[in-house]
Amino acid sequence: MNQLADESFEEFVRCRSAHLYKLALLLTGHQADAQDLLQLVLERAYRRRTTLIRGRDPEPYVRKVMVNAAIDHRRLVRRRSERPLEDAGSRAQPGDPFAQVADRDLVVRWLALLPPRQRIVLVLRYWEDLPEAEVAAALGCSVGTVKSQTSRGLTRLRQLAGQSPDSQVGSAKAVMS
Repeated sequence: MNQLADESFEEFVRCRSAHLYKLALLLTGHQADAQDLLQLVLERAYRRRTTLIRGRDPEPYVRKVMVNAAIDHRRLVRRRSERPLEDAGSRAQPGDPFAQVADRDLVVRWLALLPPRQRIVLVLRYWEDLPEAEVAAALGCSVGTVKSQTSRGLTRLRQLAGQSPDSQVGSAKAVMS
């Protein structure tokens, strides 16, 4: 049974580690923190590999552990001081891959400036494309809390983008994908 569990877990890590790293990066905002978070989460999941493979998809468990670990990490580490963002400058033409990378980088840096709960809710809602009920279950809060944190987070992102809170912004998922 342990060999089967090991093989199944290795397959899960092989298939999903790139996606999980991106999720960790969005939750933490820093590459080193994302690598540490992913390593911690995979270590915890490995310890439970025999129970995880019994007919269930391990990803929801891993995602919940990652969210909780990201929140715990933020509690332990002193909050980093805000740094002003460099002006994005002139926008390149649509379809320019370099402009898309710059836009994604800017969104990741803006996400890093949000409070942890708002960042986590936005990442789970728009990057992971989870419904509000699943985000609430992952965070152990109500759907109303998810809605209010989403609203506050999007408002703050609009402020960082230099737009008024009432203006329409393109889908956060389009920028994050």
